[in-house]
Amino acid sequence: MNRQQVRTSALVALIAVAVSGSGVFAQQKSIEQRLQELEQEIQILKQQQAVAKEVSIPAPKSVDTTIVKAGSDGFIIQSADGDFKLRVGGYAQADARFYLHDPAVRGSAGYATDTFLLRRVRPILEGTVFRDFDYRIVTDFGNGAAQTALLQDAYVEWKYLPWLKVRGGKFKPEVGLEQLQQDTWLFFAERGLPSDLLPQRDVGFQVSGDLFDGVVHYAGGVYNGVMDGTLADTATYDSKTAAARLFIQPFKKTDWNLLKGFGAGVAGTIGDQHWTTTTTNLASYKSTGQNLIYRYGVRGAAPNGQEIRGTPQAYYYWGPVGLLTEYAFAQQDLSNGTLRDNVRNSAWQVAGSVVLTGEKAGYGGVTPRHPFDLKKGGWGAVELVGRYGDIRFDPTAFSTAKTTRFADPITSVAEARDWGVGVNWYLNRNLKLVLDYEQTAFDGGGGGTFAAPMNHATEELILTRAQITF
Repeated sequence: MNRQQVRTSALVALIAVAVSGSGVFAQQKSIEQRLQELEQEIQILKQQQAVAKEVSIPAPKSVDTTIVKAGSDGFIIQSADGDFKLRVGGYAQADARFYLHDPAVRGSAGYATDTFLLRRVRPILEGTVFRDFDYRIVTDFGNGAAQTALLQDAYVEWKYLPWLKVRGGKFKPEVGLEQLQQDTWLFFAERGLPSDLLPQRDVGFQVSGDLFDGVVHYAGGVYNGVMDGTLADTATYDSKTAAARLFIQPFKKTDWNLLKGFGAGVAGTIGDQHWTTTTTNLASYKSTGQNLIYRYGVRGAAPNGQEIRGTPQAYYYWGPVGLLTEYAFAQQDLSNGTLRDNVRNSAWQVAGSVVLTGEKAGYGGVTPRHPFDLKKGGWGAVELVGRYGDIRFDPTAFSTAKTTRFADPITSVAEARDWGVGVNWYLNRNLKLVLDYEQTAFDGGGGGTFAAPMNHATEELILTRAQITF
Protein backbone atom coordinates (compact mmCIF):
# COMPACT_ATOMS: atom_id res chain seq x y z
CA MET A 1 0.00 0.00 0.00
CA ASN A 2 1.44 3.34 -0.97
CA ARG A 3 1.38 6.45 1.16
CA GLN A 4 -1.68 7.86 -0.61
CA GLN A 5 -3.78 4.76 0.14
CA VAL A 6 -2.70 4.83 3.77
CA ARG A 7 -3.91 8.41 4.11
CA THR A 8 -7.23 7.56 2.48
CA SER A 9 -7.84 4.58 4.81
CA ALA A 10 -7.04 6.68 7.88
CA LEU A 11 -9.42 9.39 6.77
CA VAL A 12 -12.27 6.83 6.31
CA ALA A 13 -11.60 5.39 9.76
CA LEU A 14 -11.75 8.82 11.36
CA ILE A 15 -15.03 9.59 9.61
CA ALA A 16 -16.48 6.27 10.80
CA VAL A 17 -15.44 6.96 14.40
CA ALA A 18 -16.97 10.45 14.24
CA VAL A 19 -20.23 9.15 12.85
CA SER A 20 -20.39 6.42 15.52
CA GLY A 21 -19.73 8.91 18.31
CA SER A 22 -22.46 11.22 17.08
CA GLY A 23 -25.00 8.30 17.10
CA VAL A 24 -24.18 7.40 20.69
CA PHE A 25 -24.47 11.03 21.68
CA ALA A 26 -27.83 11.29 19.94
CA GLN A 27 -29.06 8.11 21.67
CA GLN A 28 -27.90 9.40 25.07
CA LYS A 29 -29.65 12.68 24.45
CA SER A 30 -32.91 10.83 23.57
CA ILE A 31 -32.82 8.83 26.85
CA GLU A 32 -32.33 11.96 28.91
CA GLN A 33 -35.33 13.60 27.26
CA ARG A 34 -37.51 10.58 28.01
CA LEU A 35 -36.45 10.60 31.68
CA GLN A 36 -37.37 14.25 31.91
CA GLU A 37 -40.81 13.54 30.41
CA LEU A 38 -41.42 10.73 32.91
CA GLU A 39 -40.43 12.99 35.79
CA GLN A 40 -42.94 15.55 34.54
CA GLU A 41 -45.68 12.94 34.35
CA ILE A 42 -44.88 11.81 37.90
CA GLN A 43 -45.13 15.39 39.12
CA ILE A 44 -48.49 15.80 37.41
CA LEU A 45 -49.82 12.61 39.06
CA LYS A 46 -48.60 13.79 42.47
CA GLN A 47 -50.41 17.09 42.00
CA GLN A 48 -53.63 15.32 41.00
CA GLN A 49 -53.39 13.06 44.06
CA ALA A 50 -52.95 16.06 46.34
CA VAL A 51 -56.01 17.73 44.85
CA ALA A 52 -58.05 14.54 45.33
CA LYS A 53 -57.19 14.55 49.04
CA GLU A 54 -58.34 18.14 49.42
CA VAL A 55 -61.63 17.56 47.57
CA SER A 56 -63.51 14.62 49.15
CA ILE A 57 -64.95 12.46 46.42
CA PRO A 58 -67.55 10.02 47.85
CA ALA A 59 -67.06 6.38 47.06
CA PRO A 60 -69.79 4.76 45.01
CA LYS A 61 -72.57 3.27 47.15
CA SER A 62 -72.83 -0.46 47.42
CA VAL A 63 -75.81 -2.11 45.83
CA ASP A 64 -78.76 -2.44 48.29
CA THR A 65 -79.43 -6.07 49.21
CA THR A 66 -82.89 -7.28 50.21
CA ILE A 67 -82.95 -9.73 53.11
CA VAL A 68 -85.42 -12.61 53.02
CA LYS A 69 -85.74 -14.96 55.97
CA ALA A 70 -88.16 -17.38 57.57
CA GLY A 71 -88.41 -18.62 61.14
CA SER A 72 -90.66 -19.00 64.15
CA ASP A 73 -91.68 -15.34 63.83
CA GLY A 74 -93.03 -15.77 60.29
CA PHE A 75 -91.73 -14.85 56.86
CA ILE A 76 -89.81 -11.57 56.66
CA ILE A 77 -88.69 -9.42 53.74
CA GLN A 78 -86.45 -6.55 54.78
CA SER A 79 -84.23 -3.93 53.20
CA ALA A 80 -80.51 -4.02 54.05
CA ASP A 81 -80.76 -0.86 56.18
CA GLY A 82 -83.89 -2.11 57.98
CA ASP A 83 -85.94 0.95 57.00
CA PHE A 84 -88.49 -1.19 55.15
CA LYS A 85 -89.85 -4.46 56.45
CA LEU A 86 -92.74 -6.82 55.79
CA ARG A 87 -93.66 -9.74 58.04
CA VAL A 88 -96.20 -12.29 56.87
CA GLY A 89 -97.59 -14.35 59.73
CA GLY A 90 -100.78 -15.34 61.45
CA TYR A 91 -102.42 -17.91 63.66
CA ALA A 92 -105.23 -20.43 63.59
CA GLN A 93 -107.19 -22.03 66.43
CA ALA A 94 -109.20 -25.23 65.96
CA ASP A 95 -111.53 -25.82 68.93
CA ALA A 96 -113.83 -28.52 70.18
CA ARG A 97 -116.58 -27.65 72.70
CA PHE A 98 -118.48 -30.26 74.66
CA TYR A 99 -121.27 -29.29 77.10
CA LEU A 100 -121.97 -31.81 79.83
CA HIS A 101 -125.76 -31.43 80.14
CA ASP A 102 -128.64 -32.33 77.86
CA PRO A 103 -129.89 -29.30 75.89
CA ALA A 104 -133.46 -29.91 77.07
CA VAL A 105 -132.61 -28.86 80.61
CA ARG A 106 -130.24 -26.01 79.88
CA GLY A 107 -132.57 -23.12 80.59
CA SER A 108 -134.57 -20.76 78.45
CA ALA A 109 -131.62 -18.69 77.29
CA GLY A 110 -130.32 -21.70 75.38
CA TYR A 111 -126.83 -23.06 74.71
CA ALA A 112 -124.69 -23.74 71.71
CA THR A 113 -124.50 -27.40 70.80
CA ASP A 114 -121.41 -29.56 71.03
CA THR A 115 -119.27 -28.53 68.11
CA PHE A 116 -115.94 -28.42 66.36
CA LEU A 117 -115.10 -24.95 65.08
CA LEU A 118 -112.36 -22.71 63.80
CA ARG A 119 -112.36 -20.14 66.57
CA ARG A 120 -109.86 -17.79 64.95
CA VAL A 121 -108.12 -17.90 61.56
CA ARG A 122 -106.15 -14.68 61.25
CA PRO A 123 -103.52 -13.91 58.62
CA ILE A 124 -101.30 -10.98 59.63
CA LEU A 125 -99.38 -8.45 57.55
CA GLU A 126 -97.19 -6.07 59.53
CA GLY A 127 -93.95 -4.22 59.22
CA THR A 128 -92.19 -0.89 58.81
CA VAL A 129 -91.90 1.82 56.15
CA PHE A 130 -89.35 4.64 56.15
CA ARG A 131 -87.89 3.41 59.46
CA ASP A 132 -90.28 5.28 61.77
CA PHE A 133 -93.72 4.04 60.69
CA ASP A 134 -95.13 0.66 61.66
CA TYR A 135 -98.28 -0.86 60.19
CA ARG A 136 -100.46 -3.88 60.94
CA ILE A 137 -103.37 -5.51 59.08
CA VAL A 138 -105.24 -8.48 60.57
CA THR A 139 -108.34 -10.18 59.18
CA ASP A 140 -110.33 -13.04 60.70
CA PHE A 141 -111.89 -15.92 58.78
CA GLY A 142 -112.78 -17.91 61.89
CA ASN A 143 -115.82 -18.26 64.16
CA GLY A 144 -118.20 -18.66 61.25
CA ALA A 145 -116.87 -15.60 59.38
CA ALA A 146 -115.43 -17.49 56.40
CA GLN A 147 -117.90 -15.92 53.98
CA THR A 148 -117.58 -12.41 55.44
CA ALA A 149 -114.05 -11.90 56.70
CA LEU A 150 -113.88 -9.58 59.70
CA LEU A 151 -111.23 -6.84 59.84
CA GLN A 152 -109.61 -7.00 63.27
CA ASP A 153 -106.72 -4.54 63.01
CA ALA A 154 -105.72 -1.97 60.41
CA TYR A 155 -103.51 0.84 61.65
CA VAL A 156 -100.29 2.80 61.18
CA GLU A 157 -98.12 4.03 64.06
CA TRP A 158 -95.36 6.64 64.16
CA LYS A 159 -92.71 5.40 66.61
CA TYR A 160 -89.76 7.80 66.29
CA LEU A 161 -89.75 8.56 70.02
CA PRO A 162 -90.08 5.76 72.61
CA TRP A 163 -92.04 8.09 74.91
CA LEU A 164 -94.43 9.32 72.22
CA LYS A 165 -96.08 7.04 69.68
CA VAL A 166 -99.03 8.09 67.57
CA ARG A 167 -101.42 5.46 66.16
CA GLY A 168 -104.42 5.79 63.90
CA GLY A 169 -106.85 3.23 62.51
CA LYS A 170 -108.64 0.24 63.99
CA PHE A 171 -107.03 -1.50 66.96
CA LYS A 172 -107.50 -2.44 70.62
CA PRO A 173 -108.01 0.61 72.85
CA GLU A 174 -105.64 0.27 75.80
CA VAL A 175 -108.16 -0.58 78.50
CA GLY A 176 -108.51 -4.22 79.63
CA LEU A 177 -105.41 -6.11 80.80
CA GLU A 178 -106.48 -9.52 79.53
CA GLN A 179 -108.08 -7.94 76.47
CA LEU A 180 -104.71 -6.45 75.50
CA GLN A 181 -102.97 -9.80 75.83
CA GLN A 182 -102.51 -11.64 72.54
CA ASP A 183 -105.12 -14.32 71.86
CA THR A 184 -102.36 -16.90 71.48
CA TRP A 185 -100.91 -16.40 74.99
CA LEU A 186 -104.03 -16.45 77.17
CA PHE A 187 -104.10 -18.71 80.23
CA PHE A 188 -107.43 -20.15 79.05
CA ALA A 189 -108.91 -20.63 75.61
CA GLU A 190 -111.48 -17.88 76.28
CA ARG A 191 -111.08 -14.61 78.15
CA GLY A 192 -112.63 -14.10 81.57
CA LEU A 193 -115.84 -12.28 82.48
CA PRO A 194 -114.38 -8.73 82.91
CA SER A 195 -113.72 -8.58 79.17
CA ASP A 196 -117.51 -8.69 78.62
CA LEU A 197 -117.72 -5.10 79.88
CA LEU A 198 -114.72 -3.61 78.03
CA PRO A 199 -114.19 -2.61 74.38
CA GLN A 200 -112.54 -5.10 72.05
CA ARG A 201 -111.50 -2.94 69.09
CA ASP A 202 -112.43 0.52 67.92
CA VAL A 203 -111.52 3.06 65.25
CA GLY A 204 -109.72 6.20 66.34
CA PHE A 205 -106.41 7.81 67.26
CA GLN A 206 -104.13 7.09 70.21
CA VAL A 207 -100.94 8.44 71.74
CA SER A 208 -98.84 6.20 73.98
CA GLY A 209 -95.32 5.77 75.22
CA ASP A 210 -92.88 4.32 77.72
CA LEU A 211 -91.17 6.45 80.36
CA PHE A 212 -88.14 5.75 82.56
CA ASP A 213 -86.94 2.90 80.37
CA GLY A 214 -90.27 1.09 80.39
CA VAL A 215 -91.11 1.46 84.08
CA VAL A 216 -94.14 3.62 83.27
CA HIS A 217 -96.45 3.11 80.30
CA TYR A 218 -99.25 5.49 79.37
CA ALA A 219 -101.87 5.62 76.62
CA GLY A 220 -104.77 7.83 75.70
CA GLY A 221 -107.04 8.12 72.69
CA VAL A 222 -110.30 9.19 71.11
CA TYR A 223 -112.51 6.62 69.35
CA ASN A 224 -115.88 6.22 67.68
CA GLY A 225 -117.13 4.27 70.69
CA VAL A 226 -118.36 0.67 70.78
CA MET A 227 -120.75 -1.33 72.95
CA ASP A 228 -119.40 -3.43 75.82
CA GLY A 229 -117.37 -6.40 74.66
CA THR A 230 -117.67 -5.59 70.95
CA LEU A 231 -115.82 -4.07 68.00
CA ALA A 232 -116.96 -1.94 65.07
CA ASP A 233 -115.65 -0.28 61.92
CA THR A 234 -117.83 2.82 61.80
CA ALA A 235 -119.65 5.19 64.14
CA THR A 236 -123.44 5.12 64.49
CA TYR A 237 -123.73 8.57 66.12
CA ASP A 238 -121.73 11.80 66.44
CA SER A 239 -120.48 11.45 70.02
CA LYS A 240 -117.01 9.99 70.62
CA THR A 241 -115.41 7.99 73.43
CA ALA A 242 -112.15 8.82 75.19
CA ALA A 243 -109.95 6.14 76.76
CA ALA A 244 -106.83 6.32 78.94
CA ARG A 245 -104.51 3.89 80.72
CA LEU A 246 -101.56 4.10 83.09
CA PHE A 247 -99.53 0.97 83.88
CA ILE A 248 -96.47 0.87 86.12
CA GLN A 249 -93.82 -1.82 86.70
CA PRO A 250 -92.06 -0.21 89.68
CA PHE A 251 -89.40 -2.89 90.18
CA LYS A 252 -88.59 -3.59 86.53
CA LYS A 253 -85.14 -1.96 86.66
CA THR A 254 -84.16 -3.02 90.17
CA ASP A 255 -82.16 -6.02 91.38
CA TRP A 256 -85.17 -7.36 93.30
CA ASN A 257 -85.81 -10.44 91.18
CA LEU A 258 -88.76 -11.46 93.32
CA LEU A 259 -90.64 -8.27 92.35
CA LYS A 260 -89.39 -7.51 88.83
CA GLY A 261 -92.41 -9.16 87.25
CA PHE A 262 -95.00 -7.11 89.12
CA GLY A 263 -97.09 -4.52 87.29
CA ALA A 264 -100.27 -2.64 88.14
CA GLY A 265 -102.39 0.01 86.53
CA VAL A 266 -105.76 1.56 85.93
CA ALA A 267 -107.70 2.30 82.74
CA GLY A 268 -111.07 3.60 81.73
CA THR A 269 -113.32 5.11 79.08
CA ILE A 270 -115.91 7.87 79.00
CA GLY A 271 -118.36 8.67 76.25
CA ASP A 272 -121.98 8.83 75.18
CA GLN A 273 -124.13 6.01 73.82
CA HIS A 274 -127.36 6.64 71.89
CA TRP A 275 -129.82 4.59 69.93
CA THR A 276 -130.38 5.08 66.21
CA THR A 277 -132.98 3.93 63.69
CA THR A 278 -130.75 1.00 62.75
CA THR A 279 -129.43 -0.16 66.14
CA THR A 280 -130.26 0.16 69.82
CA ASN A 281 -126.53 0.25 70.73
CA LEU A 282 -127.20 -2.02 73.71
CA ALA A 283 -124.78 -4.85 74.37
CA SER A 284 -125.47 -8.52 75.05
CA TYR A 285 -123.23 -10.57 77.32
CA LYS A 286 -121.86 -14.11 77.10
CA SER A 287 -120.54 -16.72 79.48
CA THR A 288 -116.98 -18.05 79.23
CA GLY A 289 -118.56 -20.87 77.22
CA GLN A 290 -119.66 -18.22 74.67
CA ASN A 291 -123.37 -18.60 75.36
CA LEU A 292 -125.79 -15.70 75.70
CA ILE A 293 -126.64 -15.06 79.36
CA TYR A 294 -127.87 -11.44 79.46
CA ARG A 295 -129.42 -8.93 77.08
CA TYR A 296 -131.44 -5.74 77.22
CA GLY A 297 -134.37 -7.44 75.58
CA VAL A 298 -137.26 -5.28 76.78
CA ARG A 299 -138.98 -3.35 73.99
CA GLY A 300 -138.12 0.34 74.06
CA ALA A 301 -134.92 0.01 76.13
CA ALA A 302 -132.10 2.22 74.81
CA PRO A 303 -128.94 4.02 75.92
CA ASN A 304 -129.59 7.61 76.88
CA GLY A 305 -126.30 9.38 77.43
CA GLN A 306 -123.05 8.86 79.24
CA GLU A 307 -121.25 5.55 79.75
CA ILE A 308 -118.24 5.27 82.04
CA ARG A 309 -115.98 2.22 82.30
CA GLY A 310 -113.14 1.59 84.72
CA THR A 311 -110.71 -1.26 85.35
CA PRO A 312 -107.95 -1.49 87.98
CA GLN A 313 -105.61 -4.31 86.95
CA ALA A 314 -102.39 -6.09 87.89
CA TYR A 315 -100.17 -9.03 87.02
CA TYR A 316 -97.24 -10.77 88.66
CA TYR A 317 -94.70 -13.17 87.14
CA TRP A 318 -91.86 -14.84 88.98
CA GLY A 319 -90.06 -17.79 87.50
CA PRO A 320 -92.61 -20.42 86.46
CA VAL A 321 -95.48 -18.70 88.35
CA GLY A 322 -97.89 -16.19 86.86
CA LEU A 323 -100.91 -14.29 88.22
CA LEU A 324 -103.35 -11.91 86.54
CA THR A 325 -106.27 -10.05 88.08
CA GLU A 326 -108.60 -7.25 87.08
CA TYR A 327 -111.89 -5.67 88.04
CA ALA A 328 -114.17 -3.90 85.55
CA PHE A 329 -117.35 -1.88 85.74
CA ALA A 330 -119.56 -0.30 83.08
CA GLN A 331 -121.97 2.41 84.21
CA GLN A 332 -124.51 3.61 81.66
CA ASP A 333 -127.55 5.88 81.40
CA LEU A 334 -130.57 4.04 79.99
CA SER A 335 -134.12 4.99 79.06
CA ASN A 336 -137.39 3.30 78.25
CA GLY A 337 -140.14 5.72 77.39
CA THR A 338 -140.33 8.20 80.24
CA LEU A 339 -138.23 5.96 82.52
CA ARG A 340 -134.62 7.09 83.08
CA ASP A 341 -132.03 5.29 85.16
CA ASN A 342 -128.31 4.63 85.57
CA VAL A 343 -127.24 0.99 85.43
CA ARG A 344 -123.90 -0.29 86.74
CA ASN A 345 -122.63 -3.78 85.86
CA SER A 346 -119.37 -5.17 87.26
CA ALA A 347 -117.07 -8.17 86.94
CA TRP A 348 -113.76 -9.44 88.30
CA GLN A 349 -111.42 -12.38 87.99
CA VAL A 350 -108.21 -13.88 89.37
CA ALA A 351 -106.24 -16.25 87.12
CA GLY A 352 -102.96 -18.03 87.74
CA SER A 353 -100.54 -20.48 86.20
CA VAL A 354 -97.59 -22.70 87.07
CA VAL A 355 -95.23 -23.98 84.37
CA LEU A 356 -94.63 -27.52 85.56
CA THR A 357 -91.55 -27.98 83.38
CA GLY A 358 -89.84 -24.98 84.95
CA GLU A 359 -89.82 -22.46 82.10
CA LYS A 360 -90.37 -18.79 82.82
CA ALA A 361 -93.99 -17.63 82.82
CA GLY A 362 -94.84 -14.31 81.24
CA TYR A 363 -97.49 -11.99 79.81
CA GLY A 364 -96.13 -12.97 76.38
CA GLY A 365 -96.57 -16.71 76.85
CA VAL A 366 -94.14 -19.56 77.50
CA THR A 367 -91.10 -20.54 75.43
CA PRO A 368 -90.09 -24.21 75.90
CA ARG A 369 -86.45 -24.87 76.76
CA HIS A 370 -86.67 -28.19 74.93
CA PRO A 371 -89.15 -28.04 72.01
CA PHE A 372 -91.04 -31.21 71.21
CA ASP A 373 -88.75 -33.49 69.20
CA LEU A 374 -88.89 -37.28 69.50
CA LYS A 375 -85.41 -37.70 68.01
CA LYS A 376 -83.79 -35.34 70.52
CA GLY A 377 -86.02 -36.24 73.45
CA GLY A 378 -87.65 -32.83 73.86
CA TRP A 379 -91.23 -32.65 75.15
CA GLY A 380 -91.97 -28.92 75.19
CA ALA A 381 -93.44 -27.06 78.19
CA VAL A 382 -96.52 -27.89 80.27
CA GLU A 383 -98.50 -25.22 82.12
CA LEU A 384 -101.25 -25.75 84.71
CA VAL A 385 -103.81 -22.91 84.93
CA GLY A 386 -106.79 -21.98 87.09
CA ARG A 387 -109.16 -19.04 87.59
CA TYR A 388 -112.25 -17.76 89.33
CA GLY A 389 -114.47 -14.94 88.11
CA ASP A 390 -117.81 -13.26 88.72
CA ILE A 391 -120.10 -10.88 86.83
CA ARG A 392 -123.09 -9.05 88.33
CA PHE A 393 -125.80 -7.17 86.50
CA ASP A 394 -127.45 -4.23 88.18
CA PRO A 395 -130.81 -5.33 89.66
CA THR A 396 -132.30 -1.90 88.83
CA ALA A 397 -132.19 -2.92 85.16
CA PHE A 398 -134.72 -5.73 85.60
CA SER A 399 -138.42 -5.40 84.91
CA THR A 400 -140.91 -6.41 87.59
CA ALA A 401 -144.54 -7.39 87.46
CA LYS A 402 -145.45 -3.72 87.93
CA THR A 403 -142.64 -1.89 86.12
CA THR A 404 -141.22 -2.39 82.63
CA ARG A 405 -137.53 -1.52 82.69
CA PHE A 406 -134.58 -2.68 80.54
CA ALA A 407 -134.00 -6.43 80.99
CA ASP A 408 -136.11 -9.50 81.67
CA PRO A 409 -135.11 -11.47 84.81
CA ILE A 410 -136.75 -14.58 83.40
CA THR A 411 -134.39 -14.80 80.41
CA SER A 412 -131.33 -12.82 81.62
CA VAL A 413 -129.20 -13.81 84.59
CA ALA A 414 -128.53 -11.51 87.53
CA GLU A 415 -125.12 -13.02 88.32
CA ALA A 416 -122.68 -15.59 86.92
CA ARG A 417 -119.87 -17.26 88.89
CA ASP A 418 -117.22 -19.05 86.88
CA TRP A 419 -114.31 -21.26 87.84
CA GLY A 420 -112.04 -23.32 85.66
CA VAL A 421 -108.86 -25.37 85.45
CA GLY A 422 -106.78 -26.26 82.44
CA VAL A 423 -103.56 -27.58 80.97
CA ASN A 424 -101.55 -25.91 78.21
CA TRP A 425 -98.93 -27.89 76.32
CA TYR A 426 -96.47 -25.73 74.40
CA LEU A 427 -94.85 -28.13 71.93
CA ASN A 428 -92.72 -25.23 70.76
CA ARG A 429 -93.10 -21.50 70.35
CA ASN A 430 -95.48 -22.03 67.42
CA LEU A 431 -97.66 -24.97 68.49
CA LYS A 432 -99.90 -25.08 71.56
CA LEU A 433 -102.52 -27.57 72.74
CA VAL A 434 -105.18 -26.57 75.29
CA LEU A 435 -107.52 -28.58 77.53
CA ASP A 436 -109.91 -26.58 79.77
CA TYR A 437 -112.75 -27.42 82.11
CA GLU A 438 -115.09 -24.49 82.91
CA GLN A 439 -118.09 -24.44 85.23
CA THR A 440 -120.40 -21.43 85.53
CA ALA A 441 -123.31 -21.15 87.96
CA PHE A 442 -126.07 -18.55 87.49
CA ASP A 443 -128.65 -16.67 89.48
CA GLY A 444 -131.85 -16.07 87.51
CA GLY A 445 -132.31 -16.35 83.79
CA GLY A 446 -133.77 -19.85 83.81
CA GLY A 447 -137.47 -19.20 83.32
CA GLY A 448 -140.21 -19.03 85.94
CA THR A 449 -142.11 -15.82 86.73
CA PHE A 450 -141.30 -12.27 87.80
CA ALA A 451 -142.19 -13.21 91.35
CA ALA A 452 -140.14 -16.43 91.32
CA PRO A 453 -137.53 -16.57 88.53
CA MET A 454 -135.67 -19.84 88.11
CA ASN A 455 -131.90 -20.14 87.97
CA HIS A 456 -130.26 -20.79 84.64
CA ALA A 457 -128.82 -24.31 84.48
CA THR A 458 -125.14 -24.58 85.41
CA GLU A 459 -122.85 -24.48 82.40
CA GLU A 460 -120.21 -27.21 82.35
CA LEU A 461 -117.83 -27.15 79.44
CA ILE A 462 -114.84 -29.12 78.23
CA LEU A 463 -112.93 -27.11 75.64
CA THR A 464 -109.93 -28.25 73.65
CA ARG A 465 -107.81 -26.28 71.21
CA ALA A 466 -105.03 -26.91 68.72
CA GLN A 467 -103.24 -23.65 67.90
CA ILE A 468 -100.54 -22.79 65.38
CA THR A 469 -98.79 -19.43 65.30
CA PHE A 470 -96.24 -18.25 62.76
